[in-house]
Amino acid sequence: MSELIHLKSVSDVADLLAMPKPTHPLISIYPHPPGLEYDYGDTRITSDMYTISLKHGIEGEFGYGRNTYDFREGTLTFMAPGQVMIPGKGSIPKDSENWNIYFHPDLIYGSPLGANIDEYSFFDYDTAEALHISDEERLTLTELVWKIKKEIENTIDKHSQKLIVSNLELILDYCLRYYDRQFYTRSNFHQDLVARFEKLLKDYFKKEMQLDKGLPTVKYCGEALGISPNYLSDLLKKETDRSAQDHIHAFVVDKAKHLLLSSDDSVKQVAYHLGFDYSQHFSKLFKAKTGMSPMEFRTLN
Repeated sequence: MSELIHLKSVSDVADLLAMPKPTHPLISIYPHPPGLEYDYGDTRITSDMYTISLKHGIEGEFGYGRNTYDFREGTLTFMAPGQVMIPGKGSIPKDSENWNIYFHPDLIYGSPLGANIDEYSFFDYDTAEALHISDEERLTLTELVWKIKKEIENTIDKHSQKLIVSNLELILDYCLRYYDRQFYTRSNFHQDLVARFEKLLKDYFKKEMQLDKGLPTVKYCGEALGISPNYLSDLLKKETDRSAQDHIHAFVVDKAKHLLLSSDDSVKQVAYHLGFDYSQHFSKLFKAKTGMSPMEFRTLN
């Protein structure tokens, strides 16, 4: 079995990378030295920290989940606490530009960023859904990174925390903007994915998979389409203004309308046929989407 390394602090990161000890207990910024060749084998790494990494010009591959990805093109990747990655092996050319930000959740507790960190859903994207940035965008983000680096290397004062977290939040806000741009520039691909998603739902019920597996989940749909649940939901929101969960619920309600009007099955039987464990959950969803109960809909139609 491969070794699993658990990084609990930014000091652990420094030890792993053989870098100087961090000057701030909750955040560190480390580049991979140009000219470095590395080989971690099949070692897996998990951490208690958020990680933002720029991989620009690195020759090598990186494992995440069950897949391996080539980073030569230059990308930004994001990892949340508890996720697992496999560094693999590779080399860093002398003209490579890269940096890695590691910050512990304690850094942002009590701040607006701490309250809103879950809104940056790209922390739960797969590496295949990394952010591809232009040279201009890379320079914008790198400038902010060096501002944070300067703050954590200087003597910490009463302003340090706010300035570090504010710049970190600005980096993440820019990344939201750049992801929006990436969604729109890949519109044809995403429209095809929307069509595949809709077909997936139709096939799920056509094969009556709901009788054994229950309602289709966003996780199931994402895995069936080869993308992460968060990425699926975000791209559907961009393309259709509805999340993946909204699409699933709308599809189920449409199926329910057909069953209510084309059969004499009870509401409980309809709920079971659609994959609900409890008919009251079905009735609650139906009323939320239509403004009336299943029986009221049947009576009025």
